[in-house]
Amino acid sequence: MPSSARKPHVSYSFLAGAEFAIRFPGHQLPGVNKWNERPSEERPVPVVLIHGTAGSGTTNWYTLAPYLINRGFSVFTITYGALPDAKFPMSELGGLRDIAENSVPEVAGFVDKVLASTGAEQVDLVGHSQGCVVAGAIAKHARPGKVRKVVSLASPWHGVGSARLERMLTSMRLRQLVAGAFLAGESLVRGSKFLNDLWDPDGTPYARGVEYTNVATRFDEFVWPHTTSLVEPPQGGEYSVRNIVLQQGCMLDFVDHAALPSDPRAVDYVLDALDPGAGHKIRCLPVAPVHGGILPGWLTDRRL
Repeated sequence: MPSSARKPHVSYSFLAGAEFAIRFPGHQLPGVNKWNERPSEERPVPVVLIHGTAGSGTTNWYTLAPYLINRGFSVFTITYGALPDAKFPMSELGGLRDIAENSVPEVAGFVDKVLASTGAEQVDLVGHSQGCVVAGAIAKHARPGKVRKVVSLASPWHGVGSARLERMLTSMRLRQLVAGAFLAGESLVRGSKFLNDLWDPDGTPYARGVEYTNVATRFDEFVWPHTTSLVEPPQGGEYSVRNIVLQQGCMLDFVDHAALPSDPRAVDYVLDALDPGAGHKIRCLPVAPVHGGILPGWLTDRRL
């Protein structure tokens, strides 16, 4: 198991998280979940990372967790919504259970534990895919007032946008494939009860008093179109929302849905959302889909 005494290494390959989980089954990422350490005075608000469907606290955050830890943040991760009594490697597949009945209460309880352990009054939540709407439900309904910021990477605020994917998520064949446990899929379909409840009673997924940052990629193949992730706030000035498309100002970045949490430009925007006004540099690098690794410059040279 790698030592967490020194600053953890930051890899920008999304698949590196799965490699870590295979090499060190049952281990959490170095530097996360330090229950006996209070956050620093410079970074007093702990950050909770909430993975997406079939992700985990290990596989999803191999880039962002060390990236934030190295900048002084107190970072916590959880694998939620895993199948009951699942053994490795199935225990690394989270976000499979019913979102409202299982996942939101589980993550909300984890937030309570983080607050009690750190002495903080609020947390910042960073979600990917399903984790975004879980974060949204906690901020708005489950733990109102306990969340300062929600940073979303490819959030299905309106549900998944592909008709084919929606049919797949609600098919009996898929539910039988995973022994009836993939209930999260039904909650992510447009018009689901979970999403309707999230938008009620004021016609928005946002909570007043919480700062939201939504990050999307034009090459998202699951939350489609990508603008689904970029919900504008209601009129009235009572909401704080910033919408970002990674390719605006950077056409070299081909990151897709899965690899978004490991994208250099995306994690820079997460840092900027958590620590605004500090003049953080937002990188523009050539990035491959799926793998998420930084491409050699000659592959994206526009002169070729």
